[in-house]
Amino acid sequence: MPRISRYAYGRDYHRVLRKKLQSLLDYLREQVGDISGRGYSDSAPILERAWAARAGLGWIGKNNLLICKRQGSFFFLAELLVDIELEFDAPETRDPCGKCRLCLDACPTGAILAGRVIDARQCISYLTIEYRGELPTADSDKVAPWIFGCDICQEVCPHNRWSKPGTEARFRARPELLALTAEQWRELDSETYERLFAGSAVQRAGFAGLRRNLNYIGLRSKDHE
Repeated sequence: MPRISRYAYGRDYHRVLRKKLQSLLDYLREQVGDISGRGYSDSAPILERAWAARAGLGWIGKNNLLICKRQGSFFFLAELLVDIELEFDAPETRDPCGKCRLCLDACPTGAILAGRVIDARQCISYLTIEYRGELPTADSDKVAPWIFGCDICQEVCPHNRWSKPGTEARFRARPELLALTAEQWRELDSETYERLFAGSAVQRAGFAGLRRNLNYIGLRSKDHE
């Protein structure tokens, strides 16, 4: 059965977090006074993981994701830039990943390299979302069943045993999406795509991109056979 990354099942996180950041800014203005600010979440050239690590929110794991102690890595990063001085926390001074290499060994395409380096050319998330060309035929069995993103390096991470289900209703998957059969995925057309993924991060790949990925893992529609 085709899989998409957990974060993409519900509403596009850019839209949800943008509204939450605006609410936070409004609250700060009520408490502090007239301040200027602007919120971002993966929408500007800001080194979010690096700043989050320096702010003491966690550390950057070997899979290059920010990992929070007793929370894992299944969360979104967002930031609010304001023109007032705030207190800050100290960064993590040790490496909680230690000698663990579960994420390196579990990556099907070998995209996670030693030294906290990611070879984007091999990363399933990059290939299924950002890459616009024809996917390498030899790697189709390594990419399957992923058609948008990939969660493998997070699923094997021991720190994610602390992860808890989110409470934001807008991130919940549409029941119709969860109920799709392999045959329905195979015959996915543009109309169904628009209905299922309206306002979703999956639209980043576009219908053509998602259809390409489905074909790639062997779910070719009759029209493409």
